[in-house]
Amino acid sequence: MAGKAAAPGTAVLLVTANVGSLFDDPENLQKNWLREFYQVVHTHKPHFMALHCQEFGGKNYEASMSHVDKFVKELLSSDAMKEYNRARVYLDENYKSQEHFTALGSFYFLHESLKNIYQFDFKAKKYRKVAGKEIYSDTLESTPMLEKEKFPQDYFPECKWSRKGFIRTRWCIADCAFDLVNIHLFHDASNLVAWETSPSVYSGIRHKALGYVLDRIIDQRFEKVSYFVFGDFNFRLDSKSVVETLCTKATMQTVRAADTNEVVKLIFRESDNDRKVMLQLEKKLFDYFNQEVFRDNNGTAVSLWSDVAAPPSGDTHAPRPTHYLCLPGTTLPCPYHLQGSAPSRCKADRWGHTVGARRWEREAQVSPRRGGPCQRQPWLLDLLSVLKS
Repeated sequence: MAGKAAAPGTAVLLVTANVGSLFDDPENLQKNWLREFYQVVHTHKPHFMALHCQEFGGKNYEASMSHVDKFVKELLSSDAMKEYNRARVYLDENYKSQEHFTALGSFYFLHESLKNIYQFDFKAKKYRKVAGKEIYSDTLESTPMLEKEKFPQDYFPECKWSRKGFIRTRWCIADCAFDLVNIHLFHDASNLVAWETSPSVYSGIRHKALGYVLDRIIDQRFEKVSYFVFGDFNFRLDSKSVVETLCTKATMQTVRAADTNEVVKLIFRESDNDRKVMLQLEKKLFDYFNQEVFRDNNGTAVSLWSDVAAPPSGDTHAPRPTHYLCLPGTTLPCPYHLQGSAPSRCKADRWGHTVGARRWEREAQVSPRRGGPCQRQPWLLDLLSVLKS
């Protein structure tokens, strides 16, 4: 049975999704996504469920506010969720604050059969029993039931603000305490820049930001508990290594802008075979002629991951976040290959170093950016069995 321990326990479902495009097409994408989400709930019937959303409200939050309200109301009142009589919703709606806005949304649902569940008050440093359904939004910085931060500005590529940060909540079920962290790390702003070094400058920035979050989780302000970090990590393949692997015998053509002489495009051609174009690389284009290489045998031919395990370029003494995290074993391919960027595994779930997961299950979920089912997997496990092991 999926994620069920031999002894009675509490089934916990952890789901993460970048939902930005759902609010661009609420009549189609949003309905399809919710239908798939409800199916996952029906299949697994978790007692406690966490849904971590990134880019909540879409690219233009102010224009999407009516769609946001409808989405939240649907989740809280739908027939599919009627057995979840307690809920906590945390929405970062402070879109006018460049210094604080992260566009993160965290949803937590508690089944009616679940008794004695508590949430931690970070200000009072005490647990409070969870009852009813509550929604918190706008200025989450003053909400004592969570910690929310946007990454410092000097962490951002070229120090340009974007909506990246994390939200942390703490829960206690049957005397087992654990943190749940919703995280959104930086993407690769330019394929041309990412290709220049191995690991890329963006990998270094993600490494630094993830380290920042982990330092906050395990610092001395609060008692240390097990933690689950899941969200949009924007993990990428090591672009330079991938290009070198795919285009071993190719010749490279450089295209520059006429006015600035800046490199705007790289074209890799086969040395023979009529100099067939193998790969075209631009700031927002990664177009390889044979897409099957990313799918065959789970993409092992190009699974050259640089993110998280690798410190920033040249920094051989930097601590690695993998010292504090473990990723459940998976044979998933590089599922997020669009022509706009190198193949990646944007969504990921990482357990804290105090947790050893004994069993998990993968279940299909909707990819909001593409509008159809794909292998973006929530993890279902008997959390209490894990924490007590």
